[in-house]
Amino acid sequence: MKAVWYFDLVSPFAYLALGDIEALASRMPVIFKPVLFGAMLTHWGQLGPAEILPKRVQTYRICVWTARERGIPFRFPPAHPFNPLMLLRVLTALEGRPDAVRTLFDLIWRDGRDPQTPQTLALARERLKIEDFDALIEAHDAKAKLRAATETAIASGVFGVPTLALDKELFWGTDAMALARAYLANPRLFEDKEMRRVDHLPTGAVRPRRAEAAASS
Repeated sequence: MKAVWYFDLVSPFAYLALGDIEALASRMPVIFKPVLFGAMLTHWGQLGPAEILPKRVQTYRICVWTARERGIPFRFPPAHPFNPLMLLRVLTALEGRPDAVRTLFDLIWRDGRDPQTPQTLALARERLKIEDFDALIEAHDAKAKLRAATETAIASGVFGVPTLALDKELFWGTDAMALARAYLANPRLFEDKEMRRVDHLPTGAVRPRRAEAAASS
């Protein structure tokens, strides 16, 4: 079974899921695939949790609480959301190397550092043993590869991060890891009558999109 883990460094939930993914990777091959969450939001016409003020507060609280419940060292960076593009390109150039993924997630979400400051970038270069991020990105055409990886993820139905793909089945979010483990134990998990029914459940009502609603008012 092919396993691909789609993530963006901007997501605290991806950091909280990382330990589960590393445990899974100790039992089977897992491809760590950096993608741009912002591009996914644009494609699917969504707002990120941090873009809805009341949801932002709830999201941040649940992240802090979840980390404490699970015993995961966790601290929000000074500002969120932030621009993760440079470091995502670095990880793309490194082909999602798991140790590099862990290093950068820890800098941001364990240590609570601002990933956009020169000091954090210098520390990232030191820990990854890379002298020049720009040269690395250029040498590996990482800008185009990150864009292509994001487009491929979207085409396969990925709409958020973190998402674990097990063959064609997608498991979105930290709390979906238990379901993913159940599916690995029983690959026919979604074949019973009720699972098949909800896969094709009719839509009972359609809410107007914001632009359409504004035009009709």
